[in-house]
Amino acid sequence: MDKHPSLAAVIPAAGVGSRMKLATPKQYLTIAGQTVLQHSVAALAQDPRIQRIFIAIATTDTYAQQLQFTVDVPITWVVGGATRAASVAAGVQAAKQQGYAFIAVHDAARPCLQADELAAVISAGMQHSDGALLAIPVADTLKRADGKVVRETIARKHLWRAQTPQVFASDKLLQALTKVGVENGDITDEASAIELQGGQPQLVEGRATNIKITQPGDEALATMYLNNRNL
Repeated sequence: MDKHPSLAAVIPAAGVGSRMKLATPKQYLTIAGQTVLQHSVAALAQDPRIQRIFIAIATTDTYAQQLQFTVDVPITWVVGGATRAASVAAGVQAAKQQGYAFIAVHDAARPCLQADELAAVISAGMQHSDGALLAIPVADTLKRADGKVVRETIARKHLWRAQTPQVFASDKLLQALTKVGVENGDITDEASAIELQGGQPQLVEGRATNIKITQPGDEALATMYLNNRNL
């Protein structure tokens, strides 16, 4: 009897990464011998429970189809949207139509994910009714400012820095994104959409090495992590 695999991954890759100040979108920046997106796809392919990876790209993307992936997991390209949430929704919708019950959403520019982190968040997300996400406790002292003038110190107890992957039931995530609205600026990650619908996703502690390439210089740090991991 034909049985659909239960878990797929979605990578929103329609953004331009303006904060990196590069002519090329950051997901197509080459580090450690491959593009950032290729590294992120390979990171997801470390767990055999992920049976397909849906990558949402912009309609104007001229880079994606030139890439060669060496992973065994099938890749499906979908058309993304104007926001991260819209791109994620497009990927989740495509995965749901193919029968995938769970979705792991991962940033295109987060190439250093390690296998044990991925395994832990997948297991938690498939067991917890509101899903799960990788995150790390805030270690730095936090300041609230008015311009560049400190107004107060924010207590860091109970504060976490959200990462990806984030894993949810596909029905629940798509419903949350649809109800909240994919243009809603309050959706900064998938967990926030679930939270806005009253959900309480589970936190799974990850590592600081699971860096998201966002600012100039992040690519050098990610390269170091990747090179050290491959030693």
